[in-house]
Amino acid sequence: MHKAVLSVRTLMGVLVMSMLALTARAAMLPDFTDLIEKSAPAVVKITTSKTVSSGNPSIGQLQDLPEAYRHLFPQPNPRERQSQSMGSGFIISADGYILTNNHVVDAADEINVRLFDQRELVAEVIGVDPLSDLALLKIDAKDLPILSLAKNDDLKVGQWVVAIGSPFGLDYSASAGIVSAMGRSIHANDSQYVPFIQTDVAINPGNSGGPLFNLKGDVVGINSQIYSRSGGSNGLSFSIPADVASEVVAQLMDKGSVQRGWLGVAITDVSRDVAISFGLSKPIGALVNDVEPDSPAQSAGLKPSDIIVAFDGVEVLDSGILPQLVGRMAPGKEIELTVMRGGKQKTLEVVLGEREADPSTLASVGGSSGAAGLDRLGLKLEPLSESYRDRENLQGGVLVRQVEPNSAAAATGLRPGDVIVQLGYNEVQDLAEYRAVVKKLEANKLVPIRFYRRGQSMIRTIKIETED
Repeated sequence: MHKAVLSVRTLMGVLVMSMLALTARAAMLPDFTDLIEKSAPAVVKITTSKTVSSGNPSIGQLQDLPEAYRHLFPQPNPRERQSQSMGSGFIISADGYILTNNHVVDAADEINVRLFDQRELVAEVIGVDPLSDLALLKIDAKDLPILSLAKNDDLKVGQWVVAIGSPFGLDYSASAGIVSAMGRSIHANDSQYVPFIQTDVAINPGNSGGPLFNLKGDVVGINSQIYSRSGGSNGLSFSIPADVASEVVAQLMDKGSVQRGWLGVAITDVSRDVAISFGLSKPIGALVNDVEPDSPAQSAGLKPSDIIVAFDGVEVLDSGILPQLVGRMAPGKEIELTVMRGGKQKTLEVVLGEREADPSTLASVGGSSGAAGLDRLGLKLEPLSESYRDRENLQGGVLVRQVEPNSAAAATGLRPGDVIVQLGYNEVQDLAEYRAVVKKLEANKLVPIRFYRRGQSMIRTIKIETED
């Protein structure tokens, strides 16, 4: 009997100690309540709609063309539908600037923003940067709550972080986790210029563009991607660092686009065998496979088979780091390259060029009627580069750089990145031909216009209103 009582007391003691240990451990875990209450009002839900076309223009658009000209246009096979998508974003200024992912608003015809107080406003695209997957929007509102972008210098693996967004459309959902890696390069993704923050925070479709917080309530990252075989969270999510976002936002606000340094090399990782053959003690650096003609790299004397081991004094541990370092430098800056060549270390001086933007992802910066550089149709254009013509297999055309709101071009549905190849019944080879045709267009008369959008030929009609 005495032993039984002792056993019960012992068991109760163990249970009490276990409960105390659990209570102590719980007390050490962070409480996110205040952070979420203070930060959520500056987070927004973004919904977009766009027309998705899977074919050429309708017969109705072609039936008015004279028979002699119909051979100039592709045969109709129209299939257009409205596509909708959603994501998240957050307010960075009291007068309505919003930061989100480029892929959330890419090619959208209309962008709607829902605020914490349930107001819904139409957003304007100020600028986009596909290479960092960031977009800057603007809504017409004042005295809005804002979030601050933090510097990520102090962010370390193991720190607690919190995400707020609209996964699967469920507004203002919060999830927490830790930073699991820093400076991740994702080679399979276009965002090769971003040293991603990797976390185990649950991020799902709809979280894209939303903020990632540290425990101080500062935004340390912009949620951008997940690694998943199922489409949902698998415990691997990737965020754009706040310091990268700050640099991009500054340029987008200033000129609507981002300038990046350009070196002009094709690179790959250094294998163990290559490292040994080049006299390296370990496989580090970026192996140069090719050097582009007339590039900064060629002018500096860089050669295939060189291994770049340092860029502007920063060690290049693998090939994924080099694009990040180059891309964050301003064009025209002179820097030092440290390379291994023939088993010996060599230093080269190089003046960085400017990386050419992808014409298919250029965004309109807006502008008012009669803005400088806009023509009668409300377009600002630029010639196609030879590399772009070759890549898209085009004989000629002109690239749409900017579309004036409320213009004839906007009413037709033209977007930045479209390539105009025909106007009226005239093929357009270059800017000179385009301007000659535009000059002769009659007001209040519908004319056909053919253009390429992401490699697909489209035809619409366009009309210039009566001019004063």
